[in-house]
Amino acid sequence: MSNNKYHRAFGVYGIYVEDGKLLVINKNGGPYKNRFDLPGGSLEEGETLSKAMKREFTEETGLEIEIDENIGVMDFKLPWLWKEFTDVHHIAVYYSVRKIGGEINIPEQFEGQDSLGAVWVSEKDVSLDNASPLVLKAFDWLKTRDLGIDAEIYKEWRILE
Repeated sequence: MSNNKYHRAFGVYGIYVEDGKLLVINKNGGPYKNRFDLPGGSLEEGETLSKAMKREFTEETGLEIEIDENIGVMDFKLPWLWKEFTDVHHIAVYYSVRKIGGEINIPEQFEGQDSLGAVWVSEKDVSLDNASPLVLKAFDWLKTRDLGIDAEIYKEWRILE
């Protein structure tokens, strides 16, 4: 009998690649704090997936995007002591996106903004020590064009303070 209590988090995330590099953000909160994470996040009240994707991407990176493809959904489970929860179950809708305007800039810092700005990384720049599971899965997808079916489960997870 497990006494795990899962916080279910749901969000939309964009894969944007240029010259073999992936655009990621420096994450400022949550279980992926102080790691590279994909631009994206949760929906506002009544917001559609695609609208949320465009809004979040712009808020976190400064770029305006168009969505090319709904790649699919992936889920991740990892320990995260937060409020009354012991773990997080993160459900992520992946999109491939492309830039249609804007410039990469430091995001406006407001309540709930958890991006410190965007940077380009290549696959060799990222590992479990500095990136979220979403980023690692994005690089997998770029190689295989397949997200897989089963959740990625991390029995241990280090929160980087």
